Amino acid sequence: VHTNETPRTLADTTPIARLTEEQDIVVVGKDSPYKTIGELLTAWKANPGKLPVGGGSSPGGPDHLAPMLMAQAAGIAPKEVNYVPFDGGGELLASILGDKVAFGVSGVGEYLDQIKAGELRLLAVTGPKRVPGLDAPTLREAGLDTEFTNWRGIVAPPGLSDAEREKLVTLVTELHDSPQWRESLKTHGWNDAFLPGDEFGTFLAEQDRRVGSVLKELGL
Repeated sequence: VHTNETPRTLADTTPIARLTEEQDIVVVGKDSPYKTIGELLTAWKANPGKLPVGGGSSPGGPDHLAPMLMAQAAGIAPKEVNYVPFDGGGELLASILGDKVAFGVSGVGEYLDQIKAGELRLLAVTGPKRVPGLDAPTLREAGLDTEFTNWRGIVAPPGLSDAEREKLVTLVTELHDSPQWRESLKTHGWNDAFLPGDEFGTFLAEQDRRVGSVLKELGL
């Protein structure tokens, strides 16, 4: 929205509920010379343009913001970062395994199977805490004073009546309270971040301000 200066934003929708919060992960291929996040950061700071970083989103998206915040915290000018956008996780995975990019950034649930199979080496997670079951430090543990998580939620078209909006909020709340949803959270490594209705609307406004401020600060 911010990078493309679109005429419509999330503020024009009807907020129903925020559902999950997911950390991003920093990964390299199994044959990468970088065994730790420290080794990667040392090489990246020495020559930012030589180490392309891939993400599964266009500029301004979560997989782009995460490495840009990493770069800023590492003392690298964001404009020096060689960011390569891919159309989703499949293309990004192929580029990481094919050594087309030095490292990739994506959601934690995207590559769990490849990490467990040993195809990808997990170097770090971007959230405030380590992810249970994954042997990887946070960015703060690696010496970078930053963190990043990607949230997901449900919005509806504008113009709904109060009754229509309440019906949707109630439905999603019931789904959130189901055992099947709790199992999905566990399976995909998502964090429960449920926030219904007006609370979600307040959060959306705060996020819009934060993203706009970050992109401006990063010169993007």
